[in-house]
Amino acid sequence: MEQQPSLFKNSRFILLFLGSFLAIIGFSMFFMTTTWFVISDLGSASSLGIILIAITVPRILMMAFGGVLADKFKKTTIMFSTSFIQGVLLIIIFVLNHANQLTFEYLIILGFFFGILDAFSGPAGTSLIPKMVEKNQIKQANAVIQGLGQIGFIVGPMISGSVMEYAGVTTGYLVSAIIVLLSAFFMFPPFLKEGPVDNTVKQTPLKDLIEGFSYVKASKFLLTGILILITLNFFAFGAISIAIPILVETYGGSPINLSYIEAALGVGMLVSTAIIGIVKIRRRGLTSIAGLIATLFVAIAFSQIPNLYILTALAFLIGFTMTFVSIPFFTSAQEDTDPRIMGRVMSIVFLAMNGFDPLAYASVTLLVARGIDVQHVILSFSIVGLIIALITLWKGRTYRKYTSNYYTAA
Repeated sequence: MEQQPSLFKNSRFILLFLGSFLAIIGFSMFFMTTTWFVISDLGSASSLGIILIAITVPRILMMAFGGVLADKFKKTTIMFSTSFIQGVLLIIIFVLNHANQLTFEYLIILGFFFGILDAFSGPAGTSLIPKMVEKNQIKQANAVIQGLGQIGFIVGPMISGSVMEYAGVTTGYLVSAIIVLLSAFFMFPPFLKEGPVDNTVKQTPLKDLIEGFSYVKASKFLLTGILILITLNFFAFGAISIAIPILVETYGGSPINLSYIEAALGVGMLVSTAIIGIVKIRRRGLTSIAGLIATLFVAIAFSQIPNLYILTALAFLIGFTMTFVSIPFFTSAQEDTDPRIMGRVMSIVFLAMNGFDPLAYASVTLLVARGIDVQHVILSFSIVGLIIALITLWKGRTYRKYTSNYYTAA
């Protein structure tokens, strides 16, 4: 039997993960720079929540249609176009800030369009992986892509914190714009050489959308996995993401302290992603639920500590455990889904992974604005999430018993 070539000899896959890697670095820099700008210059935690909602809400509104486009058109064209336009938006933000004209209103408008673009690029990127690699390499490819993504979430905040510390917020926006535009270069469609579009069925976008939701609705495994991702991203990751800059400001930290905590979160994700890429995981459903329960227990501990250094260590553990929630489910969904409908299914999964963040942002900032301590908010969210996770472990037999048919692959 002919030995299967390594992923790292697949030039198209290498270009894909380089482009994805740089896009994540640029986005994480933009996210952190904006977070610090709003907290320090505008001086309002509620303003931060509104701007982050403006960035993320469009993903909820447009992500399902992003999946329809990913099934109808070349995914590489969508990814290149969105990265390029996002780079242009970052240049506009840089110019406005350089001229001291970057206001709350401008950030809302530009963040809104940034989020719309992300709604199209996310489903396209996630549904492209099965077209770039063999089916029994999907788990390893996901681990590599997400592992590099976690490196990006480490490198991005570290670069952003350092740049802001020594050169200011304006330069931080400029550097993030350059990196995002560079990511678009690696995603240039002629480089990636994507194959033909799988979905050749001619029907209206609305029927395409309904077909995608019907496909997910018919699968107990997909429905349970999506519930688990929503629980993770609303009750744990989303709440903690908005709480971190507030805690840093509350305890007298600086951009460097913020970058340490963000980097620790990324390091934890990176370490667990490397483990997942090496270890053969057969019981992916059970692994995913166990990861969710572990994440929520660490989040409860996170809510009780008023020390930035200990919070940094706990952020590492949150990042480490939450990766065991997403990658096993994500990989199995890609392996088992009909390629013709992959974009629409991945858009719904991507929505569960990212779309509920703004609701967490809104809830946390509203409660904090009403005078409730942010760590009490995190504690409440974590306990509710833990209850949901335990009920899912008890009731979700189909998900809990799920076994991968491709677990023997390296």
